[in-house]
Amino acid sequence: MGRDDVLDRLRLLLSSNRWVTLTGAPGCGKTLVARHTASAATPVVWVAGHHHATTESLVTACLDALDAEVAPGDSPTMALKRALDGRDTLLVLDGVDALEGLGEILNDLVEDADGWRLLCTATTVAGRPHERVVRMPPLPLPSPRQPLEGPALELLLARVAAAGGHSVDLEQHDALLRRLLGASGGLPSLIEQLAVQIALIGVSDVSPAASLAEAVRRSYDLLDAEQQQCFRRLALIGRPVGLDVLADVCGVGRPQAVQLAAALARRSLVEVGPDGRFDMLPPMREVGCALAEATDDAQQSLTGLLTWADRVIPQDVNAGSADAPFLSQLALVATAVRQACAVEATRPRGYALANRAFPSLSAAMRAREALDLMDAALASGDGPPIIGSQLARRAGICASEVRGTYEGLRLLDRSEEHARALGEPMRDVELARTAAIRAEMHLDAGDLVSARADAKRTLALGGDDPYVIRQVRRTLMDVCVSAGDFGEAEQLAALIVDSPPPDEVWIALSARTLQAKVAWEQGRLVEAASLALFARAQAQEIREDRIALLADTVHRMVAGGPGLSVDAETLPWAVRLTVQLQDARELLAMGDISRAAGRAADIVVLADSSKLGRDAVEARLLVADALMSLGEPVQAQASYLSVLRRAVEVTMPLRAADALDGLAAIAAESGTTAYRPVAGAAAALRVSRRAVGRDRPGVVYAAGALRDCPAGWLERGQFTADGVAAVAALFAGREPAESSSSPLRVLTKAERGVAELVAEGLTSRQIAEQLFVSPRTVDAHLSHIFRKLEIASRAKLAALMVEIA
Repeated sequence: MGRDDVLDRLRLLLSSNRWVTLTGAPGCGKTLVARHTASAATPVVWVAGHHHATTESLVTACLDALDAEVAPGDSPTMALKRALDGRDTLLVLDGVDALEGLGEILNDLVEDADGWRLLCTATTVAGRPHERVVRMPPLPLPSPRQPLEGPALELLLARVAAAGGHSVDLEQHDALLRRLLGASGGLPSLIEQLAVQIALIGVSDVSPAASLAEAVRRSYDLLDAEQQQCFRRLALIGRPVGLDVLADVCGVGRPQAVQLAAALARRSLVEVGPDGRFDMLPPMREVGCALAEATDDAQQSLTGLLTWADRVIPQDVNAGSADAPFLSQLALVATAVRQACAVEATRPRGYALANRAFPSLSAAMRAREALDLMDAALASGDGPPIIGSQLARRAGICASEVRGTYEGLRLLDRSEEHARALGEPMRDVELARTAAIRAEMHLDAGDLVSARADAKRTLALGGDDPYVIRQVRRTLMDVCVSAGDFGEAEQLAALIVDSPPPDEVWIALSARTLQAKVAWEQGRLVEAASLALFARAQAQEIREDRIALLADTVHRMVAGGPGLSVDAETLPWAVRLTVQLQDARELLAMGDISRAAGRAADIVVLADSSKLGRDAVEARLLVADALMSLGEPVQAQASYLSVLRRAVEVTMPLRAADALDGLAAIAAESGTTAYRPVAGAAAALRVSRRAVGRDRPGVVYAAGALRDCPAGWLERGQFTADGVAAVAALFAGREPAESSSSPLRVLTKAERGVAELVAEGLTSRQIAEQLFVSPRTVDAHLSHIFRKLEIASRAKLAALMVEIA
């Protein structure tokens, strides 16, 4: 009512500008106008800003609304930029006042990510260069010489009727209505509260209110005791709630909760969302919280919230499902955990709730939400030692997956602190379980020495826990397979696969998958395929999807053919990269070289950022093979040398041998003397392990002679640092000469290609599509380019490229 001019101006500005802020006083109806504006745009992503106290929380909410994710080692802001770049979307941020640093972030997003548009509602403006502002005045009021009519009066009468009031005699109450409307200042929320009071006590008994808070308090005074209590407790929760939660918080049955919610909605004290949940506007919530200060509502509200959470979260700390109903109300569960943990007396319940929620979140592969939930509990202070140890360990697992492999170490330290508060034997069992997770982290990072040490420590501590012993033996077996210690790996396999109890079958199947890898490395292809197929079938039977997928990936590597149908983007990072590596190998084998190289380059970026050292070696090897297939031996040479260095660092001797095969192929093609020692070293790395070499796309395998391996290149079956330096020296004269006059000489070939496309005006998403890489890889190249050229924006890079051209 009365907002046609604002709507027209807002739509006009959005049609020609990327960022528009709708600003006005609290209660003037900004949200409603924004909803009307957004209804004409598709698609729209709506984020309620008043639910977030920090800019970081709001950025995370935007990522969730866009169904985007943050890669390990990535920043949420960078992930949001990628999610928005090139996307024809209107992002609405409703109620984003007083969030520090938000204006600068939004300005950078508008500058660096094309295609999307932004609509903010706020009582203030950011004052940034890209922001355009529409100021929303109060509703126009009739002057003393004008008839009593207009949108303010229409709103008042409509809300009186909605609140169940009788018709208002305009002639009889003309002067009083003018006085009330004048006192409202034309603010719709204040007019609504006046209408509620008129409906309940009549026009003559309503007196003007000086502020919205005062009007809300007067409406509150007209509620009965139970309705007042419901209003206060709903305000204290601070989140949208459904009827079940409302019933528990108010200590009433569901039918009575329906009546209480309806009474508050009729009086415009709560909003009913599209999903049927009830929420409050910030001014209403502030009043409700202030009114609750002199009552025990905070304690009773928390008790009710915890009662609801206890009921909906599975009781078993090790059981959960991806379709658990509470997951749809995870924000409310997080509120329950935070509020419980904030009070020392209820902190144990908060810890327990977070711990019980983990299995379902894990099954749903929602590691980030799980980490946020557990981090909130741990940040509040120490909880019960036994729960705290498990909770911190689980948080560490999630942190390693979400933020990078080693990002969970501090949480494992916290787990050990909790464990040391326990008595024996639980202390040693908990310490053993945490050491087992440390070993897994080191393994994923490619630090095989540390992984082996922590696995041994687990075996020493966890003698009375057969589950942990079998699990860490599997980890130790994985270490041995990566390090080429196949004899020890087979000995461990015999201990793992022998008659496992039902809850340890997945560990045995994982060991079978590792046995398939050993058989493949040693050229026993039929055995390798058989083991992988068995592990996949058994894992599918017991619904161990992760093991089934890893076994399937090994089978594809050994025997080829189609694998399990899966959306790789939904997988945990460690599994995702393994699957995508095999996808890239198959693309290369089929001759789709550009896409294979792009996929491998993506994996290099992700593996490096998430500290997945073994995957980084495999991905770099694939990049080098793709360069060989493209006829770029000089570029491939640099990649093979990088693989060799990294493979030696992480103790992966057979991948070092693969890199030496590639270098030998380059040497053979160029006719240099480097061929014989390099090929001999590759043969020496394989012979003691009974491993075989094989042709790869771009690299024809030619077995070298053991006698040609120079002294000092190998020690105890491992390639040495001296060997790496010697190989690098053999190929030192083949690097391409660079012009010393061009500032672009510091860029790699891939970075130069990205820079040229930026100069053409392409977005990161468009560049990624053209180069067959992900926007994340493009952004990684851009960050390197900016650092090398000492510039800070795409615009400056484009200008530099034009100037040089």
